[in-house]
Amino acid sequence: MWRILFLFSALPIAAALIARWILGLRVLAETGKRPCRCDLGAWMPAPDDTAVIHRADESAAEFGRQLRLKALVEWRERDPKSANSRENTRRFGMAVPPLSGIIAVFAVLVAKIPIIGGISVLLAATALATALGLLSLGSELNAITLAAKKLREAKSFPLRDDEDAVIRCAVAHAWKETLPPILGLLQR
Repeated sequence: MWRILFLFSALPIAAALIARWILGLRVLAETGKRPCRCDLGAWMPAPDDTAVIHRADESAAEFGRQLRLKALVEWRERDPKSANSRENTRRFGMAVPPLSGIIAVFAVLVAKIPIIGGISVLLAATALATALGLLSLGSELNAITLAAKKLREAKSFPLRDDEDAVIRCAVAHAWKETLPPILGLLQR
């Protein structure tokens, strides 16, 4: 039974890690270093940005991160229930895998379950958090799409290639942040 649970938990985690690498980390590595220039009059700083001076020249990854943050703030204002649900899913992914790992370690130490059972419990909790994170990713990507549409209308970037790179990086940041942090330790 533990081996079946292990297998059914490891497969979705492996698929999610591959998707995160292809759609998130690889895009950030390829496109994220591109230097981009924006029009500061049209590009508003991120809502939680406290910097006095804003730079018009940044990397595409940094502008993408800021675009994602803007999209999340607009989404929270437009549809707070859905945005809070996404945030709760992220919190679930941060809390449940480590807590289940602690419980599994104690269960193995008191000899209630075998070692493969403890590993299977940890993988099952991580797979559940991963699945919930991926299921709620679509609504975040929709919010980024709406923010990207506003970005294109505002013509914040003089070059269309810079604009495309920033939008790709914003989507890549969403893919990078969707998995539980415990899986982020596996990919850097």
